[in-house]
Amino acid sequence: MRLVILDRDGVINYDSELYVKSPAEWIPIPGSLNAIARLNGAGFRVIVASNQSGLARGLLTVDDLCRIHEKMYQQLAWAGGYIDAVFFCPHGPDDGCICRKPRPGLLLEIAQRLHCGLEGVPVVGDALRDIQAARAVGARSILVRTGKGQDTVDQGVGLEGVAVFDDLAGVADALIRENL
Repeated sequence: MRLVILDRDGVINYDSELYVKSPAEWIPIPGSLNAIARLNGAGFRVIVASNQSGLARGLLTVDDLCRIHEKMYQQLAWAGGYIDAVFFCPHGPDDGCICRKPRPGLLLEIAQRLHCGLEGVPVVGDALRDIQAARAVGARSILVRTGKGQDTVDQGVGLEGVAVFDDLAGVADALIRENL
């Protein structure tokens, strides 16, 4: 099984310091939806793993999050793509859960639900916490410069051996080339 795990905010859609709280605030990064469609066409299962602390902070409800994801699914369908599943952590940074990245719980849940290992599976994120979670499960860490990615690159900490791409389109191109 070819599998790729994507962070949502900053990788697929624009991130917001005020959190993405409604479908109107969910705006795809140019090229990201086509990149997912190309990954699907190359036989990749695409999974989203996202921290959503706006839920714990009371900034949005699970219904709001579902409506945001419905918009994402609809726009992906128009681009000819789809996401196999979305996994999210609803907790805040001080809740001490194991599913909030950089902890590996969300990725371990994906492995358990899909009955697969994560060794070498590409995990694409825009922040150091995504890289740390991927490393904790033996996955392949990939950073994009979109979202918080350029700031993460500029800090230069913890990125040894991490592939860095301008955006998800660049990641998709590289993964598809590798798997031809």
